[in-house]
Amino acid sequence: MTDLRRQIPSMDRLLSSEPFAQLLREYPRPLIVTTLRAHIEQLRATLTGTGRGPRPQEPAKAAADEEVLAGEVRAGIEALGRGTLRPVLNATGVVLHTNLGRAPLAADAVRAIHEIASGYSNLEYDIAAGARGSRYGHCRQLLTALTGAEDALVVNNNAAALVLALNTLSRGLDAVISRGELVEIGGAFRVPEIMARSGALLREVGATNRTHLEDYRAAISPQTGVLLKVHPSNFTIDGYVADVSPRELALLGADAGVPLVHDIGSGLLLDPVQLGLPDDEPTPQRSLTDGAAVVTLSGDKLLGGPQCGILLGSAALMDRMRRNPLCRALRVDKLTLAALAATLRLYLDPARALRDVPILRMLALPLAALEQRAHAFAAGCDVPGLSVQVEAATSAVGGGASPAAVLPTALVVLTADALSATELERRLRTGQPAVIARIVGERVALDLRTITPADEGLLLVAIRSAAVP
Repeated sequence: MTDLRRQIPSMDRLLSSEPFAQLLREYPRPLIVTTLRAHIEQLRATLTGTGRGPRPQEPAKAAADEEVLAGEVRAGIEALGRGTLRPVLNATGVVLHTNLGRAPLAADAVRAIHEIASGYSNLEYDIAAGARGSRYGHCRQLLTALTGAEDALVVNNNAAALVLALNTLSRGLDAVISRGELVEIGGAFRVPEIMARSGALLREVGATNRTHLEDYRAAISPQTGVLLKVHPSNFTIDGYVADVSPRELALLGADAGVPLVHDIGSGLLLDPVQLGLPDDEPTPQRSLTDGAAVVTLSGDKLLGGPQCGILLGSAALMDRMRRNPLCRALRVDKLTLAALAATLRLYLDPARALRDVPILRMLALPLAALEQRAHAFAAGCDVPGLSVQVEAATSAVGGGASPAAVLPTALVVLTADALSATELERRLRTGQPAVIARIVGERVALDLRTITPADEGLLLVAIRSAAVP
C-alpha cells in the first residue's frame, strides 16, 4: 500500500514553486514557512488517520498538488488576520455563560473603555497633587459607598482575590473550612488547590453534608490564620444537611481574634428576589453586615461588569493586601478599571442598574414579555422548509450562580425538513453571525432571554442562511 505521506513535496520544493512564489510576494517568508509547516504536519496526521480533520476525498491530490497546498496556506494566513475571538449570539438562555464570556457590558462601560483606551489617562497620577497616584483608588469609593465596606481592592479575578487574601492573612497558618465547601469551580480548578498556592494550610472540618459551629471552634488554635467560608455557587446539597451561617462564624472568629474570609463568588449587589433569584443568594452587603472581615466576589458575574476580583473589608486588612508583593502580579489594567467604575456608577441608581446592566435586565425579564417576543419572532421566521414553534421551558443563571434558580421562559423551537437538528445547530454555530443554540428533543431551541431585541434581526438572518438545504 502506498504511503501517501511520501507524496507531500519537501518544504524547499514548495517554497520555490510558482504558487508559493506568489505567496512570497504578498506575505513575509517566516509567516509562510510557519503556516506551511503546521499544515503539512496536520496533513500527515490526517493521511494516517491520526488527525482530527476529515480525510481528504482525494488524498493524493491534497498531498502533492502545489496549488492546493498554497491555497491552504493562504487560507491559514487569512484566518490569522481575521483572528479567533469574535462576537456570537447567545441563544442558549444561559445568562452568565462562562464559555461565551459571561456578562456582556453595559453601554456606559463600553464607552468608558473606548474613552480610556484611545489616549492617556490618570491611571496612576494624582491630577490635584500633580504627583504619582494609585490605580487602586479609582473604584474604591464607589465600592465602599455601594456595599458599606470600609475599604476595597480590585484584582484580576475572584480566584486571585481569594489567593491574595489567604496569602496575606494565613500564609503558613491554618485556613479552617468546611469539607462541604471544598468545591471545584470552572476549568477543573479546585478550592483546596487554590488555597495551597496561597501558602495557607488547609484545615478541613465537618463532613460533606453537615458541619457545625463546634467543628470550627474545635479547630481554632494559635496556628489559625482565618476562618474561610466559600459559597458553593455552582451546586446545591439537599436532604440531611447542616451549615454554619456567616454571622455565626464571624462571631466565633471575633471571640478568637481570627478574621472570617467569605468568598461569595457571584457579586450580586441588588436584592436577589427582585431578579427572580433565591433569597439566600449572598450579597456583599449582607456578608459585611454579618461581620465578615474580608469578602471576595467576581466582577463579571451577577454584578454585570468586566472580569475582575473584588475584595471588601476593613481598611487595615485591605492595606496589608495592597502592600503584599503578590498584589502587583494580580493587579488590573486601566480598561478593566474604567469598565468596572462605569458599571458601579449605574448602581448608584438601582432602577437605572436594572435597566442598563444587561445581565440584570435579562434576569428580570418577565415571562409575559418573553412569550410575546417569542411568538412575534416565530411569526416572522417564515423560512421555507422550516417549522417554528414556541414552547415553555426554563432559562439558567449560569456562571456558577444560583443553580437552584428557576427562570420561566419561552423557547423558539426549529425543525428543518431537509436537515437534522445536529446539522442545523452546526450551521447556526459556524455561520455569520455565529449563533450558539441548544438541541432539545432532536430540535434546535432558541431562548430570546439572552438575545437583545436589537439582535433579533441578525438572528433571523442567521436562521435563513443556515436553513438552506
